[in-house]
Amino acid sequence: MNNGKLTYVLVHGAFAGQYAWQLVKPRLEQAGHKVITFDLPGHGDDPTPAAQVTFESYVRTVVDHINAEAGQVVLVGHSMGGMVISQVAEQIPDKLAKLVYLSAYLPQNGQSIQDLSGAGDSESLIGPNLKLAADYSTASLPTDIAVQVFAGDCSDDIKKLVAATNKPEPLAPFQAQVALTAANFGRVPKYYIETLHDQGVGTALQKQMVSSGAVAKVYTLESGHSPYFAKPAELVTILEELP
Repeated sequence: MNNGKLTYVLVHGAFAGQYAWQLVKPRLEQAGHKVITFDLPGHGDDPTPAAQVTFESYVRTVVDHINAEAGQVVLVGHSMGGMVISQVAEQIPDKLAKLVYLSAYLPQNGQSIQDLSGAGDSESLIGPNLKLAADYSTASLPTDIAVQVFAGDCSDDIKKLVAATNKPEPLAPFQAQVALTAANFGRVPKYYIETLHDQGVGTALQKQMVSSGAVAKVYTLESGHSPYFAKPAELVTILEELP
């Protein structure tokens, strides 16, 4: 267990915003850690129009927040955020103490979310229920599906939050391919937290990605796709126990 006081940078996934971490952030802060959360472009309260959102803008946003810190950070990515933190690690490996993938996409060089999610993830309800905008700038999920995926095992208050914040997701970043090297991305220690009842990024796909990646240790949570809502205390325990 690492008993030092750390800086955590928490990156939310698709169809979410920094509000995803509202039950996790105070728990880490109460333990004495510094916690940084923010909305990716086009998410939460960020006003960037969907047509202007790119994968590169996600990466740049995260890099800027990390570079504003004096030392290294623990970089955590949920779901789509796994793609983002991977590319961030390629750009600024020396700023990262470790990468933590939370029910997240863990890519190989040259892969996109479209590649990974389309590779037979029969457990996910996202792909089959996506509704594409006429100009292909966004993809939407019916609110009932969004609630099932992101809050199916959560309280009624969280279900209401997910329903109220459900909005179209910028589509271009789903198609962006990561460019990763062993020299940069490869040398940052990686940890994976599997969710065993996941309808967003299926558990089988999570295991497949872990088997293909150089992951130092795998943890598991009896949770759906949003353990930050369903199991916040257990998630914080894992984060604090990382080597």
